[in-house]
Amino acid sequence: MTSEVLDAIPEISNLAVGLLHVHIQHTSASLTVNENADPTVRQDFESYFNRTVPENEPYYLHDDEGSDDMPAHLKASILGASVSLPIKNGRLNVGTWQGIYLCEHRNYGGARRLVLTLNGE
Repeated sequence: MTSEVLDAIPEISNLAVGLLHVHIQHTSASLTVNENADPTVRQDFESYFNRTVPENEPYYLHDDEGSDDMPAHLKASILGASVSLPIKNGRLNVGTWQGIYLCEHRNYGGARRLVLTLNGE
């Protein structure tokens, strides 16, 4: 998602220094920064969270939208709804292998909305 952010906000290239804040307006999806070169990292993320926060647990009360409803909210709370990234010389100042993950925690999630706030000079 990191390159998509740069395409969506060409103003980043005008900044010598700054900060990009990305927020997702949903409670069953999340954002995080992690290794973005090897796709098995994303697969391992999903495997870990599916084991850690399984579906169909009898103690979940909130299941109005299905067995993935409450687990999706828990996973989103664990990872968080926002990331902030530094900008240096017109580019995101992230590690070589880092990228932004938009983590969809629903089995059949819908469209998601992001709010991007750019500050800098």
